[in-house]
Amino acid sequence: MTPAEPTEPPSNATLTPAARRRNRITAVIFLVVVWMLLWGTLSWANLISGLVVAAVLLAVFPLPPVTFAGRIHPLGTARFLLRFLSDLVVASIQIAWMALRPGHVPHSAIIAVRLRVNTDLNLTLAAEALSLVPGSLILEADRTTGTLFIHVINVDSLDEVEKFRRGVLELEERIVAAIGSPEEQRRVRERPPPPLDLEGAAA
Repeated sequence: MTPAEPTEPPSNATLTPAARRRNRITAVIFLVVVWMLLWGTLSWANLISGLVVAAVLLAVFPLPPVTFAGRIHPLGTARFLLRFLSDLVVASIQIAWMALRPGHVPHSAIIAVRLRVNTDLNLTLAAEALSLVPGSLILEADRTTGTLFIHVINVDSLDEVEKFRRGVLELEERIVAAIGSPEEQRRVRERPPPPLDLEGAAA
């Protein structure tokens, strides 16, 4: 008896109309949130312009379907947003102090972190959250392995590299707790973090 072949996630052709609508609504909400975070002001004008930009992007530049297998968990979403805003404030203060600190030459590193939930949605949300926080920038995202390559400033030792890597995996846990499916949440809890993969540390 041959082992069963692993099942592939449904393609866009097999998605139901309800699932396609749900995926479109999720994409619009995400794009509007990113738009308002980039502007830094909560207003009706930014909300309306964000909706227009999201509609144009999805119509003119259609992206591959990003399936949303989970559901929104209010408590997990609140925890994710509060921690994200906290990280935003703390990182902004740290970068400002680093710029004003006399005689300090910051070092940087490019760190590769493989996420435990390898889905387009998880990869995209983690990359956006990291890029919006001052001091870190996504250089590349490998969809085949679920790996993010992140440029990080003010990294002086391998201990700090490992600390940042753990922070990325904790961010992934908060994202999955906010919108992940039960299977994705179980995967994050049970699968140990992959071994440290330092792409480079320099200058």
